[in-house]
Amino acid sequence: MIDLTVRSAGYAPVKGTAHRPYDVVDLTPAGAVGDRGLCLVDLEQHRVLRTIQNPRLLTVLARRDGDVLAVTVPDADPLEAPVTPTGETVTCDYWGRPVDLAVVDGPHAALLGEHLGKRVTLTVAPPAAVLFGGAGITVVGTASLRDLGERTGLDLVEESARFRATLVVETDEPYVEEGWLGRELRAGSATLRAGVPIPRCAVIDHSPVSGQKDVRLLKALASFRPLNGAGEPAFGIYAQVTGAGAVIR
Repeated sequence: MIDLTVRSAGYAPVKGTAHRPYDVVDLTPAGAVGDRGLCLVDLEQHRVLRTIQNPRLLTVLARRDGDVLAVTVPDADPLEAPVTPTGETVTCDYWGRPVDLAVVDGPHAALLGEHLGKRVTLTVAPPAAVLFGGAGITVVGTASLRDLGERTGLDLVEESARFRATLVVETDEPYVEEGWLGRELRAGSATLRAGVPIPRCAVIDHSPVSGQKDVRLLKALASFRPLNGAGEPAFGIYAQVTGAGAVIR
């Protein structure tokens, strides 16, 4: 069993919006509770919005407390209102697979649609339905962040939100987490099983604050890291929660 020292724990309650740290993150076999439990869809395309195609999502701050969703976008008043299911469900494409989503009522879709410049609908997603890689969480080591930061002249420990990891954990050796495959891990009161490396896309090149493409981390990673069949470089790992528990920061 590897005991992890967690530096930060976080998620986004609405898929694609700003990845935020939380003092307490509850972990279950379906992943982090609340992680991407809501998502925006384009009903004309029947498609879940992807961050890489809608980087302005990164400038949206969202926080969910039960049925109430608070949303803040640049140049608009903060909005806090309930999300109420309408009883309607829609089936949308998410990275090539269909997901069934429950449409919710409320003013959030209008605000977010205006911010994104397109008509969107807010929906509730079943647990882990819109998580790339399926149920579970993601883990990135601080030594890996430091190594990539030194290669690119960035402080990626402070900007770890670029990688949207559920857990950022203290490590001494870069990429050591990729050697944990199949090992049992403990984070707070939760237990995990380490999985495979995470293939990265160009979202990491976008500022987690402004949404603007401001660095070329993907190219840097691809120059020295293992690539999968699609040419995507590895950074961090997936992990499956084997025993529910909480990570408290």
